[in-house]
Amino acid sequence: MAKGYWIARVAVNEQALYDEYRRRNAVAFAKFGGRFIVRGGPFEGLGSSKPHNVVLEFPSFEAAKACYASTEYQDAKQYLLRGCEVDLVIIEGYDGAQPA
Repeated sequence: MAKGYWIARVAVNEQALYDEYRRRNAVAFAKFGGRFIVRGGPFEGLGSSKPHNVVLEFPSFEAAKACYASTEYQDAKQYLLRGCEVDLVIIEGYDGAQPA
């Protein structure tokens, strides 16, 4: 079964609200098996970008979607939306053949 991913690009406008979002989102991420693959850090923008980038891995695409829809995440999300500009994609991973 393919894993699921959240790919987020974030511009933080109010750090205190983003800090509260991060404190609260941990509950949802733990419940649904979310694991950070990328959590900020240096990057090279090739086109439009935002200053903070995050990739979360979930055990499945269904778990990634369920996390987003959960009460726990919706509680956290209000702080994200009030303090940041965010682009978020929830996507299914690929389990097929790879280049040789």
